[in-house]
Amino acid sequence: MEDDLLPIGQFARLGRLSVKQLRHYDELGLLRPAYVDAGTGYRYYRAAQAREALAIGLLRSMDVPLAVVARVLAGGPGALAPVRDDLEAELARRRRMLAVLERVMAEGLPSAPVRLVAEPARRAAVVREVARGPEDIGRATSAAVRRVLGAVPAVGDGVRLIGLFPADLGEVVEVSVARVLGDEESGGAEVEVLPGGVFACATHFGPYEQISLTAHAVLAWCAERRHGVRGPIREVYVSDPAVTPPESLTTDVMVAVEEEQ
Repeated sequence: MEDDLLPIGQFARLGRLSVKQLRHYDELGLLRPAYVDAGTGYRYYRAAQAREALAIGLLRSMDVPLAVVARVLAGGPGALAPVRDDLEAELARRRRMLAVLERVMAEGLPSAPVRLVAEPARRAAVVREVARGPEDIGRATSAAVRRVLGAVPAVGDGVRLIGLFPADLGEVVEVSVARVLGDEESGGAEVEVLPGGVFACATHFGPYEQISLTAHAVLAWCAERRHGVRGPIREVYVSDPAVTPPESLTTDVMVAVEEEQ
């Protein structure tokens, strides 16, 4: 055994990692000991390996996954780019949550005026996207809008888009966007009939990221009046987001109800 080798406890202090972490990183092949005693199984490291140990600690403090840490240590170009993208997405999500929180702090819990409206059945082209949880709904909805308008292009200013979302959100959320069709229209998307009926409806003013506040107000209104809720929550996009500032968007939030007998 070489004289410059350090036992695992001493090296752990030098590299600012625990002995347990060093053993785990050895098992993963991330930071191998310089020497393992065949008789005792004791691990020994060289002082020069402390730089790698410290680098691992630094990257893990930034929540960089171990698989990415391994690529960084191997000199993989751009290995940290996906981590940066994930952090930027999380930061954007937190900012949206902060905006919703600030609105609740300023205006109180949601209490948008709710009304009952009668809606006819509507023939529509419908596309579906799967969102990876509530935080991914915005991306999935935008993708569905692009797909449905690609299948049935907009003609004139009378195009009506309706988003369909489950009232209960799980880890996987199916998002649908319907493009209401005229009598003579058809297209490359699946054509369905959206059921009509009586709907509780409230109008949301402002960014889509805060639309959950208005949906909450509609569901609370229904619960207070013991109205059963049927089917998905509908978002009827009154404004065109391509030409309307987020703070000026208008969206009708609707849910089909069963009035108590």
